[in-house]
Amino acid sequence: MLGGFVDGVMQKLENCRAALPDSLEPEEVEAYIELLRYGASPGMLDALYAMNREIDIRSVLPAVRVPTLVMHGADDQIVPVEVGRQTAERLHAARFVELPGVGHLALGDAQSQITDELQGFLTEVWQSGGWDESEPERMLATVLFSDIVDSTSRAIELGDRQWRELLERHHALVRRELLRHRGREIDSVGDGFFASFDGPARAIRCAAAIVDAVKGLGIQVRAGLHTGECEIADGKVAGIAVHTGARVAAQAAPDEVLVSSTVRDLVAGSGLRFSDRGTHPLKGIPGEWRLFAYEGSS
Repeated sequence: MLGGFVDGVMQKLENCRAALPDSLEPEEVEAYIELLRYGASPGMLDALYAMNREIDIRSVLPAVRVPTLVMHGADDQIVPVEVGRQTAERLHAARFVELPGVGHLALGDAQSQITDELQGFLTEVWQSGGWDESEPERMLATVLFSDIVDSTSRAIELGDRQWRELLERHHALVRRELLRHRGREIDSVGDGFFASFDGPARAIRCAAAIVDAVKGLGIQVRAGLHTGECEIADGKVAGIAVHTGARVAAQAAPDEVLVSSTVRDLVAGSGLRFSDRGTHPLKGIPGEWRLFAYEGSS
């Protein structure tokens, strides 16, 4: 088994060798392969390849609202040129440039081509007055929903006065964690919270902190997160992404932080660990959604 694993890693290195431009001298090729070989252990390299295969952020590309330059090597033997072209098509205002003679690894002469394209693109954007701000009411955000598990039965058990006191303590703990993780409270109704974040990793850590914090109150919460393009109106966050986040939370088990595959992909490489919870229909949301449970950080 170990021999097969090592052979697989060595094959990946050979694939990298094949992806290098023909303009490089043999010693330059060997120097780069040595850099890859000693820059990561076989296990780390294999994990990196696995992570790159699983990342899929196509659903959030339309939320990018600034001019974008997408460049792709015409001689790329690993990622087809069509992938770069489709990426540009999903963006709001993107220019696609196919770089002749450039492979997957932009080394050697390719760097001057990239520099020229970047300079021309940035100069044009600057001279035109920047990006289009005609739609400031939309933004990319990570939404977090949480609520207390079995709240109705717990309220009946405690009575109105004690339940109200418990809710006050719960709300104080949630708001403390939102403040610590730079989250923005959008709404709180009954025992539930709705908050937004500008970064998915902080949102996940905040949700996990909330789950841990309220255990001291003798209660359990569930939390769900999704990242997507949201509409901003009168300071409120709305849109399909918000509904999706609420539906993800509804699928969570007690003491569980559940995230959509979009969130999981956006934090790839951050050290956050997840377990696959399979695909689920989300009420009112088209399609099947792959969900993941947060398991901690490494």
